[in-house]
Amino acid sequence: MPDVKDQLHAVWLCFQVPVLKYGERLLEDGVEALLKDGKGVLGDTPTIVVFTKYDRLVSYVRKQKATDPEAEAKRYLETYCIEPIQHFTGGAVIPYIAVSSKRKCERGLEELINLTQGMVSKSFSSQGDTVLAVHLAAAGAQRMLPTLKIELSMEVGKQRYWRALASSTEFRNYTMLNCLGVIHTDIVLVWNFYDPDDHLNSKEFRSLMMSMVGELDAPSGSPADRTPVPRNDTFASNSVPLLTLVPVTLPFVACIILVTWAYETYQRLQKVHQKFMAYIVDLTHVLEILFLLTADARGKKLTRRAIKLAFRTYYDSLWMRNVHTEIRRFENRVGAQDLVLEKITSLISSDEAEVEVRAALEGLPPFQPDGDEEWDDGQQGR
Repeated sequence: MPDVKDQLHAVWLCFQVPVLKYGERLLEDGVEALLKDGKGVLGDTPTIVVFTKYDRLVSYVRKQKATDPEAEAKRYLETYCIEPIQHFTGGAVIPYIAVSSKRKCERGLEELINLTQGMVSKSFSSQGDTVLAVHLAAAGAQRMLPTLKIELSMEVGKQRYWRALASSTEFRNYTMLNCLGVIHTDIVLVWNFYDPDDHLNSKEFRSLMMSMVGELDAPSGSPADRTPVPRNDTFASNSVPLLTLVPVTLPFVACIILVTWAYETYQRLQKVHQKFMAYIVDLTHVLEILFLLTADARGKKLTRRAIKLAFRTYYDSLWMRNVHTEIRRFENRVGAQDLVLEKITSLISSDEAEVEVRAALEGLPPFQPDGDEEWDDGQQGR
């Protein structure tokens, strides 16, 4: 079987919604031929028809003084776009989505990503070990929905090690540094950031995550004891956001692992399951914040500054403190590995997760993707 990168996972057949009054047509001759022989050309490859610039159609319908522009636009799409395509496909039903990417008029994009992911997952569900690789490629490629990356991250973990974190023989005789290093690499891979300098896999970022997990043993004080990242309400209305001028201060020294348990072997460490749980959940949440923070930085490589800001934002949040409190209170019974799995899943994908990440980002000045800084710039770590 070809490598995953050489396989065709899905096809989007994209057509601009035509406005017939302007003399536009939906299909060119070559496309009509493709639709007639779609099965022969595309085989069983998941295929979705994407109608683009739907906002343009809605705008046109509004100009025609329609009583209900949205409903009229849907009728127009059905009559002049969907039915003609079904005619050429012999009545075969091809899933379709109408989308708009114009700023402030966006629609349908999340539905398109979810539909694509679902169809790809279903199409490759019976191909043994290829399932995980194809899911990884499909979910990793999309840059819109962090929820899909979180779901895939959990799927990877469940298949590889989550179920046996508290008693796995696979980790025996390895240090926690080695064990968590494997988990770190797997989780980062799923998110597929444009990180040509490999900052997310650097020893500095790994050491920061280890130090954050170390807070389980030495929980920090109240929010007043911290020096949080400056937010909009701390700036004068006519000033340049401080976030673009001052290096992000980290609570720990990067590249120095301060927690002694990192060098303990897996089987000698007390409450080892808590360390694993905290590392998985904390890293996932930091990457979720980073994903949203850099959502508008398309085509720009990931910077240390962005990572530091995401790390510090999560570290300062009530979210992290609540997660660590839940993990400290969690007592795993010997042989009850599923309880660890269930707890990790609930902490990562709880109903409040989206609210928590938005709250953590609330008030931060707009992030500037240009420019970078060293890990220890502005360092006040302990």
